[in-house]
Amino acid sequence: MQRIAESAGYSVVRAFVGHGIGKKLHEEPPVPNYGEPDRGLRLKEGMVLAIEPMVNAGSYEVEIKEDGWTAVTKDGRLAAHFEHSVAITKNGPYILSQL
Repeated sequence: MQRIAESAGYSVVRAFVGHGIGKKLHEEPPVPNYGEPDRGLRLKEGMVLAIEPMVNAGSYEVEIKEDGWTAVTKDGRLAAHFEHSVAITKNGPYILSQL
């Protein structure tokens, strides 16, 4: 995610990451959208993950508003956030959030 975003002149937020999906909100493992290639989480059959990058037009820094929930870019530039749920099956990844 980071390589693609940065090659287009954008940044990837580090303060938020994807996560495992199970019985509770935001379960282990954390799934960052940035980092060194081939150094991250090893995907295994049975995992269900939320992949949810926040990509910014400027700096990757964000701040949380007083409501404790709303995230905005620290430099006031535009950002986009999206999420896909992915199950890792014996036949490879299966995107649950696409029809």
